Amino acid sequence: MTKKTFGVIGVCGANGNLIARLLKERGYDVIGTDLTPEDKCRFSKALEGYDIDLYYGETPDEFFERADCIVPPASLSKKSAIFQKIGDSLFELDDVIREFPPDKPVFGITGTNGKTTSTTLLKKIAYDNGIRPAEHNLENMQGNAEYIPILQSRLNGDVSILEVGTFGVPGTIRRIVKNSEISSGLITNITPDHLNDLGSFMDYAHVKGEFIEELNGKQLIVNGQDPTIMGLLKEYNFDGDLITFGVDGTFERINMKECVCGREIKVKELISGCGYYFCPCGITTPQVDYIATNIDLKNRTFDLHTPKEKLTVQMAIDGLHNVYNVIGVIIAAHEFLKLPYDKILDSVATFTGVGGRMEKVGEIDSKEIYVDYAHNPAGVQTVLSQFKNLFGDFTCVITISSESGDDGDLTIFNNALEFSKYVVPASAASQKMAQELILKDPSLKDRILFDSVDDFVKEGTLGASYDEVKEGIKKSLGTDCNLIVAIGEAATKFKSCVDDL
Repeated sequence: MTKKTFGVIGVCGANGNLIARLLKERGYDVIGTDLTPEDKCRFSKALEGYDIDLYYGETPDEFFERADCIVPPASLSKKSAIFQKIGDSLFELDDVIREFPPDKPVFGITGTNGKTTSTTLLKKIAYDNGIRPAEHNLENMQGNAEYIPILQSRLNGDVSILEVGTFGVPGTIRRIVKNSEISSGLITNITPDHLNDLGSFMDYAHVKGEFIEELNGKQLIVNGQDPTIMGLLKEYNFDGDLITFGVDGTFERINMKECVCGREIKVKELISGCGYYFCPCGITTPQVDYIATNIDLKNRTFDLHTPKEKLTVQMAIDGLHNVYNVIGVIIAAHEFLKLPYDKILDSVATFTGVGGRMEKVGEIDSKEIYVDYAHNPAGVQTVLSQFKNLFGDFTCVITISSESGDDGDLTIFNNALEFSKYVVPASAASQKMAQELILKDPSLKDRILFDSVDDFVKEGTLGASYDEVKEGIKKSLGTDCNLIVAIGEAATKFKSCVDDL
């Protein structure tokens, strides 16, 4: 494409911001506009240093006169007055994706739980070794779905390491993998989530399965102790470079999980939904390529047996679920970033985790307060079981409204009852469950600190307000536990309430 000036409408939105930056990085002159005032522009910080002329609060005629090609938001109505002014200068989002493909290797990470921790650790390993990943730099934006990963893969960097998510919409992962030109990837696990949107666990599993379909014939690193992943690999006849990993441990419980063949199978769980399994259809726990042994969660160490050698791994984060996350990332760093194990292990040993994941946020009256983003049944079960194993008794504050409806809320509450000594329902959804459970079993009043059902209405995946989280933690201070664990998106978003207390 010859030298042109691109005009981007909607630079205060995620897509517009990313498009303006990638065009500038490709050497084009770029101007931008947004009806939002400059002081209200959410992502203005990401545009700093790009030398892009910006029109805030208006889209003046001068903008149209200066631009050779104009990129509008995909949501802009073609009947709007602004769209009518674009005329023959129209250059749409799909044109950007087609004309400016990624110019670097791209790695994708998906799964139900552990995506953010795994992505952040792999990026840290890259940075520590002088490899620069492309970053979307959108403040307070996870950016793992829709068009953000696709556009991020086109920004400057030596590699792209993308977190690949979905809001429970079929086709989303397929579009991300294809348009980001992901060449290899990692799947952490697949456990029930987004059931309100998709109807059944298998519907959700097949949305995640799009990752496998699109990477068929390429390299894929997977948790071999997850029967859902292994079943999908068989269903889609995966024929690429498959690398499996797992841990050698004693199972905590036996749970049922639906197999891709439709049967309910027993899983001797090491973490939720993953462990030892067998199904008459032929799906069974494989002899994995990488396996962790001699796991010492107190000292955060384990031995990792690779296909060629044994490594001693020191972590700085807690929990068996993080052993799984770390193994997957070690493999990815070795296979994708082409780094030697000693360089990788140095970075792993200094990785202290992601904010909101088993994060200590304060101490009040000698009681330690932790928050964790866990917000679906499997994530809650895994995290709370690890707190129990590591620290003993604790009080759990629930701030969740499950994306799997009442069934999900009930499972989450029962997980809290199983692993914690006391439960404080802080979200309206958990309070509703508390009310129903106490009616069935009044003896639970001794363990559930319940007053009434609040009127907070779920906002997206946010299940409670700032005041509700604060009040929940305040109630938990009255128990005889010296550890308080607040779970859910609201707990992590409003963790500053601990400072108020």
